[in-house]
Amino acid sequence: MADMQAFREAVTAWAAGGPGGPPRELAGRLGVRTAVLVEGPSDVAAVGALAARRGRDLAAEGTCLLAMGGAMSVGRFTALLGPHGLGLRLAGLCDEAEWGYYARGLERVGAGADGFFVCAADLEDELIRALGVARVTELVGAEGDLRALETFRHQPAQRGRTAHQQLRRFLGTKKGRKIHYGRVLVEALEPARTPAPLDGLLAGL
Repeated sequence: MADMQAFREAVTAWAAGGPGGPPRELAGRLGVRTAVLVEGPSDVAAVGALAARRGRDLAAEGTCLLAMGGAMSVGRFTALLGPHGLGLRLAGLCDEAEWGYYARGLERVGAGADGFFVCAADLEDELIRALGVARVTELVGAEGDLRALETFRHQPAQRGRTAHQQLRRFLGTKKGRKIHYGRVLVEALEPARTPAPLDGLLAGL
């Protein structure tokens, strides 16, 4: 939905010090009720892909997926969007190592953590474990990246790592790759194998 993209852009500009008028006006016009705070665009791609697989239109439901550009920005976004800002319900997904930033940001604005879910390492790790190394390697081949993966695996820095660790690192080696595979891996999931944090987030929205 183009208008929801405009809301995302307005919020991102607001968080960077821009005016609060545009996001307030858009939130009212679009009926935005929930902001899902994630670290980056690959998380947005994965959550959006799972919602689409389940026949849901999050934008039409008043839910906006927001990539904050890193977990350290969560305090700013919770202040702008939470109880003392736009008054939106807050939800989100984060890496285990970044949960402290989320917890402090939510505590400062008096928002609960019920809608937030934590990945054991990160979302890519969760998806690789859910699908299995063999299946993810198969998908990489289907996307035309198998030669690049094999070249990556033979780099000296990768030789002591497990196949799972290599795949996880590989997904982040080229701009746009994590975003692309966020969708690809989610679309390949069997419903019963959906990682718990991703499943829990969507179920709660």
